[in-house]
Amino acid sequence: MSEPDLKSILHALLFVADAPLSVETLCEVTGEPAATVEAALHALQSELAERGAIQLVALAGGYQLATKPEYAFYIARLLNPPQKRLSKAALETLAIIAYEQPITQAQIDALRGVDSSHTVRQLLERGFIQELGRKDAPGKPTLYGVTPKFLHYFGLNRLDELPEKPADDDSTPT
Repeated sequence: MSEPDLKSILHALLFVADAPLSVETLCEVTGEPAATVEAALHALQSELAERGAIQLVALAGGYQLATKPEYAFYIARLLNPPQKRLSKAALETLAIIAYEQPITQAQIDALRGVDSSHTVRQLLERGFIQELGRKDAPGKPTLYGVTPKFLHYFGLNRLDELPEKPADDDSTPT
């Protein structure tokens, strides 16, 4: 029996992974240099794009196998997931954290104009945000930022793929 080629090895690793795998991780597992792994990933990506229901996507700083969008309706019917949509308050809080991180609870509250402690706690529990450390200020408040789960949920590879933040315009027309 011959040894599998790198593209097949990567395909198998990505198949069993429950989260995106970074090039660094794939290099560690395969013992191959980054350029070789990246070339094999691009070859696999091209091969999968041409056939079947599975695609290779760059997501949250790594690579992951995913179904092609045209199969989403059928997969949703099979899995019938419970609706766990984010509330308007959660989306607003997430947007503030994503654009302003690292940010404290008090800063979030000031921007939203309401107490966001319950929403921040829920986002922490769901894994969309994380504690980044403590601010060097009285009381040493916790600093928050978004997680790779946030990127995954919104289909982003990096934070710089977020839409451009609207300019603050407090002026009123005269």
